[in-house]
Amino acid sequence: MDLLNSVLNWVVPPASLVMMAFAWPALTFISGCEWLYNTFNSEPMEDKVVIITGASSGIGEQIAYEYAKRRAKLVLVARRENRLRLISENARHMGAKHVMIVAADVVKEEECRRFVNETINFYGRVDHLVNTVSLGHTFYFEEITDTTVFPHLLDINFWGNVYPTYVALPHLRQTNGKIIVNASVESWLPLPRMSLYAAAKAALVNFYETLRLEVDHEIGITIATHGWIGSEMTRGKFMVEEGAEMQWKEEREVNVTGGPVEDFARLIVAGACRGDAYVKYPSWYDIFLLYRVFAPKVLNWTFRLILPTHGGRRTSLVGTGRPISDGYGRPLLEGTPPRKLPSTFAPQQLKME
Repeated sequence: MDLLNSVLNWVVPPASLVMMAFAWPALTFISGCEWLYNTFNSEPMEDKVVIITGASSGIGEQIAYEYAKRRAKLVLVARRENRLRLISENARHMGAKHVMIVAADVVKEEECRRFVNETINFYGRVDHLVNTVSLGHTFYFEEITDTTVFPHLLDINFWGNVYPTYVALPHLRQTNGKIIVNASVESWLPLPRMSLYAAAKAALVNFYETLRLEVDHEIGITIATHGWIGSEMTRGKFMVEEGAEMQWKEEREVNVTGGPVEDFARLIVAGACRGDAYVKYPSWYDIFLLYRVFAPKVLNWTFRLILPTHGGRRTSLVGTGRPISDGYGRPLLEGTPPRKLPSTFAPQQLKME
């Protein structure tokens, strides 16, 4: 058996590459035809019921507007009720048939059950469930001295998507509905200072890939992955507990250049209505996957060249228990939280909700 595996290790990879090279034109043509067919037969969303979690800002907000333009009935879920009221008014002006807002925390199963039950009691159905909640960070793993930040990151990025899915799944089966999840390219292309975020996103993607096989064709699943986009995360805006917004002023080591969040939201909704399994923005990130599989050392060398070295970085102090200042004793934060926050869950954490 060991000899057979050794032979296959040498034969299968190059043989597969040759086969893919010859099959690529045909596969591209078939994919193009499938895309055209699905585009012309896209699901009409008028009077359909869409639940959107993390709808108070960022990608969730823009997705709500895209569904509103398609005259859907919306259920907007987030913790910031005041933001949801404003967004619901905007959505109505854009064409939404009806908008319900629910203040809830998606990391708690009982609250997920509450907003799904309220949706069923009012509308009688659920057609699309859009999970957009996401929490990023900008600290190096070795800087952490208080590990209480770990469950917070996992709760938001993983369980904050799984719980709504678990509760809504029986209702989505009844309508042959769809689940749309906001993932990230970091799920397979990790970057420095985002170790826990990347791990949570990788778990999320694998969960939905497995769920896709379990539900077969009864429920469609669209996994949306993005690189750096112009959202609250890339602008340095984040939310701390009790809904207090603050602004982090540190310049990132890597310049953020990317398309606006509106473009990504438009692609997500269009892809979900077509029944696409994946929505990628931008799609050229896929080339790194080939390097990771077939030439991982080249990818690592490239990252070491373009990313800052460990010794020369300006560190982010979230989760380290150390004070955050600009080096002259002045705090780098604007805004005052309503109550004292734990050091691990304050400043540079970035939340798109």
